[in-house]
Amino acid sequence: MSFDTKLPSGEGLDSELQNFIQIETQRAQFQGQVHKLTDLCWEQCLEKPRDKLDSRTETCMTNCVERFIDTSLSIANRFQKILQGN
Repeated sequence: MSFDTKLPSGEGLDSELQNFIQIETQRAQFQGQVHKLTDLCWEQCLEKPRDKLDSRTETCMTNCVERFIDTSLSIANRFQKILQGN
């Protein structure tokens, strides 16, 4: 899910409204990432729903979340370097 956070200039939007829209867009992107992470790790780690997580499932979920975050940060950093021309 991708949202364009740049608004065309000259449309009469004041800076406060533009700031609000940018914050809400970022919030939506974050929520989308959380849902994606939840789905991915749930499918990978949970064999069948139970009333509580066993230690194996909990460890799998922790590792999955950490890998997802590390990978997302790595990709974001790489794109940032590409955009900066490095």
